[in-house]
Amino acid sequence: MAEILDIVDEFGNPTGETVDRQTAHKRGIRHRTAHVWILRKAASGLEVLLQKRSKIKDSNPGCYDISSAGHIPCGQDFLTSALRELQEELGITDVSAEDLHYCGQRIIKVQKVFHGELFIDNQISNIYCLWRDVDPAHLKLQESEVEDVIWINLNRCKELVRVENKSFPHCIYLEELEMLPRI
Repeated sequence: MAEILDIVDEFGNPTGETVDRQTAHKRGIRHRTAHVWILRKAASGLEVLLQKRSKIKDSNPGCYDISSAGHIPCGQDFLTSALRELQEELGITDVSAEDLHYCGQRIIKVQKVFHGELFIDNQISNIYCLWRDVDPAHLKLQESEVEDVIWINLNRCKELVRVENKSFPHCIYLEELEMLPRI
């Protein structure tokens, strides 16, 4: 079944029209997503949990990415979707809207080719962080979405994102990492 998304204006407000996810990415139609970065304080400093996207994903397969993220279905809001994605992708169910800390909003416009097809991302994303020291071994990963998760020092992650590093394939935006709180 196709994911149906709200088409939104430049401020992220639904226009009253909808589009399926595949068409949104074929035509570059603006839609919304919610991004949740899971953070913890460790002896080495601030760490962020990254997910490694499944190799069968339609975009950025096999790349390290945000802890949890997803499109916002028609009629839903940012927070509801953020909580749903944490549950679906990672199996984290004991989180409420009050646990998510708003870090800001980003407009993302990117064109790439995946699996021989043009993929146009035109999204407005609300960025959240969740302070939670989760054990990756206790997470229930959604296999169709997530291959693995790792904890990494936030500063090290920023270094890896700044330089092209084939040993660390990622689809992480430095601007988004800079929005996260610091210790």
